[in-house]
Amino acid sequence: MDKRRVVITGMGAVTPVGNSVEEMWSSIKSGRSGVGEITKVNKDDYPVSVAAELKDFDPSSYIDRKDARRMDPFVQYAMVASHMAVEDADLKITDEIANRTGVWIGSGIGGMGTYESQFETFQKKGYRRVSPFFIPMMIPDMAAGQVSISLGAKGINSCTVTACSSGANSIGDAFKVIQRGDADVMIAGGTEAPMTKMSFAGFASARALSLNEDPNTASRPFDKDRDGFVMGEGAGILILESLESAKQRGAKIYGELTGYGSTGDAYHITSPAPEGDGASRAMKQALQDAGVEPEAIDYLNAHGTSTELNDKFETYAAKTVFKEHANKLAISSTKSMTGHLLGAAGAVESVISLKAINEGILPPTINYETPDPECDLDYVPNEARKQEINAVMSNSLGFGGHNATLIFQKYND
Repeated sequence: MDKRRVVITGMGAVTPVGNSVEEMWSSIKSGRSGVGEITKVNKDDYPVSVAAELKDFDPSSYIDRKDARRMDPFVQYAMVASHMAVEDADLKITDEIANRTGVWIGSGIGGMGTYESQFETFQKKGYRRVSPFFIPMMIPDMAAGQVSISLGAKGINSCTVTACSSGANSIGDAFKVIQRGDADVMIAGGTEAPMTKMSFAGFASARALSLNEDPNTASRPFDKDRDGFVMGEGAGILILESLESAKQRGAKIYGELTGYGSTGDAYHITSPAPEGDGASRAMKQALQDAGVEPEAIDYLNAHGTSTELNDKFETYAAKTVFKEHANKLAISSTKSMTGHLLGAAGAVESVISLKAINEGILPPTINYETPDPECDLDYVPNEARKQEINAVMSNSLGFGGHNATLIFQKYND
């Protein structure tokens, strides 16, 4: 059976650099950072002082205020980004298509803030005062659940939890659902709201976060002086659609999703496999799935977390996969501006990858000042560049050894 072609017809995003796709893309193109001082918890309790928080986020245009109070922020972010994406796609989910419209939205840690606040209530006041909404507010699948309810999407409804690969895996898994004919439309992506006391405590204790106190330079992927990632929050959502469905309703098409690779390191709970072995296998798998040669890729949106091992081993992986082409390939980490959105990262970076294809602009890696001899490729330092882009590869690598790679291509009828 021929695999069905899958195109992207709508996009939505809420991010530290803008609460819409256009606002986010404007910031990314101009190299504007969304990192600032931590305000959502008491930063004096931690060795870290910076994060990439959402600014002026107001869900009320898409969610009733009473309903919003019964949703953890990670669900609110997904709801808003999903409604934006459906609007952007001009998609009407009627009874006729509801059963063939699915939702697949991942989250790395789900409703951590809800868990913390309800646990405090339990400790002080006992179980009777714990909210009956506690469980449905906290569980990671509830972003997909609430989006499905809100939009009337009755097809496959799922959630991939693979740490920082959750968003990319969810898009890849949704892509396969359409390809094999089990749905015609999928609302897919990732969401995360980790600005909580225990999230900061856990990541700081694991020495994963940057201790740089200057918000402007704390996230510096591939730079020799990088010292950890900057935590971010938000959501990214794509409307994936079979080409047949998109054509039938005359939808605009942002690009085509052609390849998906997903592998396990089988190595360590937090450290990436040496030489980027798992990442390179996912990248090769995605190329094979897309049926394209490595030389066809014009831009790699790297996982690029600004941690010592990730950036070094991802560079090794690029060299393994692309060989000579690695020296000509434009690579950048937009986490230099957005921070690391954990389970939402791959989804937001998918939106950025598609904007790059549509506008012929390579996003920069900002704060790239001191080259690292072990990271010696073209990271599009500090300023965006104009270039025709036909194919983009986007990597997401997560704790637990999860690796996910997506390939987006310019749509060609």
